[in-house]
Amino acid sequence: MTQMFLLFEHASGYSLFRVKEFEEVTMLQPQVEQNMLDVSKFKTIVQLVAFSPFKNAANALDNINSISEGLMHEDLQLFLETNVPKGKKKEKVILGVGDVKISAAIQETLGISCQYSGVVPEILRGIRLHFHNLIKGLTQQSASTAQLGLGHSYSRAKVKFNVNRSDNMIIQSISLLDQLDKDINTFAMRVREWYSYHFPELYKIVPDNYMYARIIKFIKNRKDLNEEHFEPLEEIVMDSTKTQAIIDAARSSMGMDISPLDLINIETFASRVIALAEYRKQLMEYLKSKMSNTAPNLAALIGESVGARLISHAGSLTNLAKYPASTVQILGAEKALFRALKSRGNTPKYGLIFHSTYIGRAGTKNKGRISRYLANKCSIASRLDCFSEIPSDIFGNKLKEQVEERLKFYETGELPRKNVDVMKNALEEVSAHQEAVLKKQKKKEKKKRKRELEQSATEQSSFMDTTQEESINISKKEKKKKKKHLQDDQSSFLESTVEYGVLDQSNSLANGEVEADTLEPSPKKKKKKKKKELQE
Repeated sequence: MTQMFLLFEHASGYSLFRVKEFEEVTMLQPQVEQNMLDVSKFKTIVQLVAFSPFKNAANALDNINSISEGLMHEDLQLFLETNVPKGKKKEKVILGVGDVKISAAIQETLGISCQYSGVVPEILRGIRLHFHNLIKGLTQQSASTAQLGLGHSYSRAKVKFNVNRSDNMIIQSISLLDQLDKDINTFAMRVREWYSYHFPELYKIVPDNYMYARIIKFIKNRKDLNEEHFEPLEEIVMDSTKTQAIIDAARSSMGMDISPLDLINIETFASRVIALAEYRKQLMEYLKSKMSNTAPNLAALIGESVGARLISHAGSLTNLAKYPASTVQILGAEKALFRALKSRGNTPKYGLIFHSTYIGRAGTKNKGRISRYLANKCSIASRLDCFSEIPSDIFGNKLKEQVEERLKFYETGELPRKNVDVMKNALEEVSAHQEAVLKKQKKKEKKKRKRELEQSATEQSSFMDTTQEESINISKKEKKKKKKHLQDDQSSFLESTVEYGVLDQSNSLANGEVEADTLEPSPKKKKKKKKKELQE
C-alpha cells in the first residue's frame, strides 16, 4: 500500500492533502481530468490533512522566495515533519510536489520520496482551482487578494535591486547606441546624396558625417560662400587647408542650382542628423557613468562599450558572472561556433572580445592566446563587479596591467609579474579604499542625524510657541468673556433693583400710606442708642 500526500503552496500558507485511493486514481487519470471542474467529485479524490497559514506578508514573501529558488525554508520543514507520516515497510509514503527543485531539496533534508509527474500536476491544478472551497473560513475574494498582494511584493522584490547598479539601463543604452549608429549613418548618406546635386566636391573634402551636416547648415547655398566666411567655417572644420579647399571648390563647382525650398528641406534634415549625433555623444557619456557605477572593473579592463555589449549579450551582469571564461571568449560568435561544429572545422577564437584593443595589437600567432587570457580576466572582473558591495575599479586596473604585461611577454619575452603579488597589492588598495568609503558614509550619516535632530528641535520649539500663543489667546478670550458676563450681570441686577424700587413706591402711593418710621427713626430710639454707646 502506498499513501500519496500533496504539498500545495498558496499565498495564504502551506497545505497538505491526502489522495484517497491513490492506486486507482493513477490508473484512471483521464477520468480524474474530467472530474476536476466539479467540486463535489473532486472532494472524493482529495482530503485536507493540515493547513499552516503564514504569519504575515514578510513571512509569506520569505517562504515564496525560498521556494522559487528551490531551497527548503524552516517553516516548510517544520510543517512537513509534523504532518507527513513516516513510511513503513508495508506502507510507502509519497509526497507530490509541483516543482523539481523543491522535490530535490525535500528529499535531501527530510528523506521523503517525492513525485512531480504523472497524476500529481493534474490534482494540484484541481486544488489550485478549488482551494477556497477545500479550506474552511477562506473565501474566494480573500484568497485572490492574498495572491495579488504576494504577487506584487514578490515581483517588487525581484525588480527592486540597487537602482544605481541596475544593469538593465546598460543593456538598453548599448542597444540604443547601436541603433543610433545605424540610423545616423543612413541619414548622413541621404544628406550627402541630396546635397551633392548642388555641391558635389564637398563629398570628398569632408569625410566625417557629423562635420558634413554642420557645414551644410552653415553654407546653405554655395554661391553665397566667400572669403568673409573663412573664420566661422574654420571653427567647424578645425583645419585651415580644408576650409580654403571648400571655398575654392565652391567657386568652381560643377553642381546644379537649387531652389530655396529644397535648401530649407536639406537644412532641416541636416539639423536632425546633427541633433542625433549630439544625442549619441550624451548617451555615450551616460553609458560610461552607468558602467562606472555598475561594472567598474570590467569597464577599466576592456572598455565601456565592449563591457556593455558583453552584459547585454549575456542578459545581465549576474549571468555574465556565472559564465566560465571559455564561454566569455566565444560570446557573440555562436553562429560561427555551431557552423564549425557541424562542418568539423576550426572553432572561433574570439567573439565580442575582438572589439577590444588587445587582440588587434597581438600578432597572428598570439591572437588566440591573448583572447583566452583576456576572457579569463573578464570573467574575474565581472564576478568582482557582481558580488562586491562597494564598487571600485582597482582590480580592473590591475587586471589591465596584467594583460599589458602578457602582450609584452608575447612580443619581447619579458616575464610578467606573478598573479599572487598583483592580487596582494590590489587587496591592500581595495581595503584602504573601503575604509575611506566607510568613513565618508559614517560622516554623512552623522550629518544626517544632526540635521534631523535640528529639524525636530525646531519643529518642537515652533510647536511650543504656537501652543503658548494659542493658550494666551484663549486666556485673553476667556477674560473678555468673563468681563462681558460680569457687565451683563451688573446691568441686569441694576435694572431689576430699579424696577423693584419703582414698583414699591407705586404700591405705597396707591395705598395712600407712607410710614414715617421706615423713613426716619424716632427720637426715643436715638437716645437709647447713645446711652448704649456711652456705657460700652
